[in-house]
Amino acid sequence: MTLKPALARAGYSWLLRVLAPAYFARLWWRGSREPLYRAAWNERLGLYDGSAEPGRVWIHAVSLGETRAARTLVDELRRQVPGVRLLLTHGTATGREAGAALLRPGDAQAWLPYDTPGGVRRFLQRHRPAVGVLMETEIWPNLLHATRAAGVPVVLANARLSEKSQAKGRRLRPLMQPALRGLTRTLAQTDADARRLRESGVSAVQVTGNLKFDLLPDPAALARGQAWRAALGRPVVLFASSREGEEAPLLDAWAALPAPRPLLLVVPRHPQRFDEVARLAQGRFGTVFRRSGFGDTPPSGAAQAEVWIGDSLGEMPLYYALADVALLGGSFAPLGGQNLIEAAACGCPVLAGP
Repeated sequence: MTLKPALARAGYSWLLRVLAPAYFARLWWRGSREPLYRAAWNERLGLYDGSAEPGRVWIHAVSLGETRAARTLVDELRRQVPGVRLLLTHGTATGREAGAALLRPGDAQAWLPYDTPGGVRRFLQRHRPAVGVLMETEIWPNLLHATRAAGVPVVLANARLSEKSQAKGRRLRPLMQPALRGLTRTLAQTDADARRLRESGVSAVQVTGNLKFDLLPDPAALARGQAWRAALGRPVVLFASSREGEEAPLLDAWAALPAPRPLLLVVPRHPQRFDEVARLAQGRFGTVFRRSGFGDTPPSGAAQAEVWIGDSLGEMPLYYALADVALLGGSFAPLGGQNLIEAAACGCPVLAGP
């Protein structure tokens, strides 16, 4: 490594250490609403309890979307390599919760540590994976420097790189280019992603498509949603993966509609907002039914309600099967939109905002 990249990584590492108190304070604050953030916090420093079996296939899926995409990869790995042992790492509570459902006996799960030299070194010394798979955009300079030094091959799977991220990478070239060279193989979603990755210095790029297109909705969840829809006997409009600033205007517009109205089912994207969105709905409609209060079927009176809140994780196929049409959250305010692949896979018509 030349002097300039070495200095860039040293400066980056120093900055991370300076910012570490703010990082952990933010995790603790998020943990007040999502307690899982406060669990096993020592793993964020690369400090792990007990011993670990070496040689696992390590898959890092930072959040919920990446973990859902990784499910297809996990299923295919188990099919091609019976008995494969996995190590799943995450950065968010929703990712870790979804990842727990993918585990089998012999697998392990952990937080990926903060990207300091000591943290990632301790992580690799503790787990000693046979190979690493980073999902989508998880390029961490110290992590990739450490994996290369430890001889751990790393694949960037379902990789994507936007024009905005490419421009940012150019500004941080002395830091990012050595990190990108630490990848053994990169599997890009599209030709455009592959081109931008190559222009950024990534070698061995192959276009394999988007893993999310390979996801198959849970048949049992689809069947349950269809059964609920038949029993309701009224139209259902789903607001899927809603974001802050989007629900209140929709609820106001919904209240202004003449009766009888379709049932409005709101599914917030972030679990920490379930209670907040329920309060918004209750302020306009009074009684609001929440999925967390249901069993296998909606309770008495739910069929006549104005609004349901989908306050559960991993049940989007049920919600899409229940709905006549879905409004796609993240697209009615300038929030970047939301992936519509799952809705399409469930056969639910979709309306997106501007």
